[in-house]
Amino acid sequence: MNLQRIQHLLEQADKQRLLVIGDVMLDEFVWGKVSRISPEAPVPVVEVQSESSYPGGAANVARNLRPFCKSVQISGVVGCDSYATRLKMLLGEEGIATDGLIETPEMPTIVKTRIIARQQQVVRVDRERRVAVSASTLDAACARVAELLPGVDGVIFEDYGKGFLSQDFVDRVSDLAIPSHKIITADPNPGNPLHWKGITTLKPNRSEAFAMAGRTDRGAAEDPLADAPLLEIGQSLLEKFRIPSLLVTLGEHGIILFDRGQPPYHTPTRAQEVFDVSGAGDTTIALFTLALCAGATLQEAAEIANHAAGVVVGKLGTATLNSTELIESFQNHA
Repeated sequence: MNLQRIQHLLEQADKQRLLVIGDVMLDEFVWGKVSRISPEAPVPVVEVQSESSYPGGAANVARNLRPFCKSVQISGVVGCDSYATRLKMLLGEEGIATDGLIETPEMPTIVKTRIIARQQQVVRVDRERRVAVSASTLDAACARVAELLPGVDGVIFEDYGKGFLSQDFVDRVSDLAIPSHKIITADPNPGNPLHWKGITTLKPNRSEAFAMAGRTDRGAAEDPLADAPLLEIGQSLLEKFRIPSLLVTLGEHGIILFDRGQPPYHTPTRAQEVFDVSGAGDTTIALFTLALCAGATLQEAAEIANHAAGVVVGKLGTATLNSTELIESFQNHA
């Protein structure tokens, strides 16, 4: 893609309105330094220097969209707690609408706390309680989504396997969105096997793709286009879910796109430095979907998503990027 085409797509992206539906959470980061080992146990003592919080999970997908487009809505379930209050505040500060969030006492807000020292994650502490979301809560969420759908151009399902996305809920939302020919993508979780009917693109990573196909991954080939098991998995998932396209992220090997009726398309990683891969998948699904809504071809959308992911893995924490950084990435790899 030339620079003129990229700028055109970014201009069109600015007009788009997207809805992210999935497992929302709060990401906390405790930054510090380690200078000694605890006398109580053979573990490092982290001297805290600063703390920060960011929207995580599906909320991080929404956060990645916001620098590029006009309107972003988020739908999910949060608890009736202080973490939900903080999450809503953070989303509001970034201009993300929280009308689609349903508060419920059944499920506390999910919180992931990462303790980082010398640019290395020391430990992660998860606060969550996995319980089935009640039918009444899902009905409320579905009703809220039905109100939001007429005002959006694309829908992203982000499944972290925390219990919000059930087959019934996904089917009901899809039945509402499909007739209006909206772009619909999904970032699946093999631990929550769902049938993704009527969507535009499914985006697993390599290990997820093999798990969804019921196959064991024996290891990646250096050239993804010569990786016979991977190519078989791609075609298998296209048929299994009867979807037009499949985007598989491959870590250091980039991204491979399976487009029905076309040969697989591979784009190598654009990362120059890798500090933190957390959230890279969120960036990929966000920018890929937004590019499609803006009129990009599947291959163009894959390239944009790959460059975006290459930028965020060079940052610490749950990071995002902006249009200037994205354009610079394309210029650097011209």
